[in-house]
Amino acid sequence: MGHITSKNAYKSLEERINWFTQGAPASETFYKILQVLFSEKEARVMAMLPVRPFTIKRAARIWNTSEAKAEKVLDHLCEKALLVDSEHNGVRKFVMPPPMAGFIEFALMRTRGDIDQKYLSELYYQYMNVEEDFVKDLFYATETKLGRVYVQEPVLTNDQMNHILDYERATHIVEEAEYIGLGLCYCRHKAFHAGHPCEIDAPWDVCLTFGNVARSLAEHGGHARLISKEEALDALERSYAANLVQIGENVRENPAFICNCCGCCCEALQAARRFAPAQPVATTGYIPKVTLSSCVGCGKCAKVCPIHAISLEEDEHGRKHAAVNEEMCLGCGVCARNCPTKAIHLERRPVQIITPVNSTHRFVLQAIEKGTLQNLLFDDEYFANHRAMAQIFGAILQMPPVKQALASKQFKSIYLDKLLSSQVNRERAKKQASRNSSQKN
Repeated sequence: MGHITSKNAYKSLEERINWFTQGAPASETFYKILQVLFSEKEARVMAMLPVRPFTIKRAARIWNTSEAKAEKVLDHLCEKALLVDSEHNGVRKFVMPPPMAGFIEFALMRTRGDIDQKYLSELYYQYMNVEEDFVKDLFYATETKLGRVYVQEPVLTNDQMNHILDYERATHIVEEAEYIGLGLCYCRHKAFHAGHPCEIDAPWDVCLTFGNVARSLAEHGGHARLISKEEALDALERSYAANLVQIGENVRENPAFICNCCGCCCEALQAARRFAPAQPVATTGYIPKVTLSSCVGCGKCAKVCPIHAISLEEDEHGRKHAAVNEEMCLGCGVCARNCPTKAIHLERRPVQIITPVNSTHRFVLQAIEKGTLQNLLFDDEYFANHRAMAQIFGAILQMPPVKQALASKQFKSIYLDKLLSSQVNRERAKKQASRNSSQKN
C-alpha cells in the first residue's frame, strides 16, 4: 500500500472524516473511539479514500496495489461496516459512511465479539452524552437538519390521511423500499452497556435501514437482516405501541434509515430537551391542539411526551389541563395517541416544512450552510469527478436564489456563475415572453 505521510494514522483518519460536511469534532474520546473501530492499518488506508462513492479500480490506484488486493481490503472494511457498497450499471462502488447516521451506529446494530462493545458504549456515552461538541455540530451546525420526524399515522383522521404527503408517511417509505434491513437500536444498546438502560424498556429490534445501506449491512457482517415489508410494518406498530418517535433521514426520496426513538436514550431527543427550544431535527407538518372542554388534566400526555413539550397548567378555576409548548414540539403525535378522552388532536402547522429532495440535495444544502461546499466538489483534495460535480450543480440549481448566491460565493467558480447566470437569463426570457403574450391577448 502507498505511504500516507508521517502523520499518525488516526489523526489522518479524523481529518478525512471531517473533510465531509458532517464530521466529528476532535477530542481524546473520539480518538479512542477510532482506535476501537479501526486498526492502525485500517485507519491508514481509510484516510486515503475519497468521501464520495469510488470503485475498486480507484481504490487500487490510490493505494498503489492490485485490484484483487484492493477488493479484499474493501470487502473486509464492509464486513466491519466501515464502508458500504452498492452496484451501479454493473460496477461495484463503495462509500465511507459519515459518523452518524453511519459507522458509529453500525458498530452497535448487532451483538459482536470482535470489539469490546461495553467499552465502546462507554466511550460513545462520554462523547455524545457528556461532551457536547459532537451533538451540537451534528444537530445545530446547519439550518438543514440531518433527520426529520414522522407523524404517527394511527392518530390521524381519515380526512388527514387523505391529505398527508407520501414522504410524510413512514409506511410509504416501507412500501417503496427495494431492500429493508432490521437491526438493534444503537441508542438503547449503547445506553445498556454504558449503565443507563432504557427507562421505558422499549424494544431494541426496531432499527430500520433501506436500499443499498440495508443490503450492504445485511450481506457483509450481518449488521442488519433483510426483512419483508410486513415485518417492517410490524416493527413500526411495535414502536407506536411503545410510544417511540420515528426519526428518519431528512429527505423526500429514498431515505436511508428510520429510527424508532425513546426520549431517554436517543441523542436527538435528548438534545431537544437540553437545548430547547432549538430543534435538533425537522418537525412533522403537524402540531397537537388541546380541546380544553374534553381535557381531564390526567397528565398522561405530559408523561409520555419524549421531549417534555407538554405540561399541566391551571385555569382561573383551579382546573388542570394540558398545555403544549408549540415552539419545542416535534409533532410526533405520541400525546394524541395516549389521550384517554381524545382531547388532543393534530392540526397542520401554519408554516410548511421544507424537506430536501434527496441525499445529494441535503448534503449540498448543509455544505452551503456550513461553508464546506468545495469539499463536496473536490473530495479527494486533488480533482473533482465531473459526474459528481454535475449532480451537485444540479442540486444547487434547484435552490432558492439566496442559497445559490452563497454557493457561488463559497465555490468562486466561473463555471457555477455561468450556470446560475444562464438559469436567471432563461427565467427572465420566460417572464418576458409571458408578458408579451399577455399584451398581445
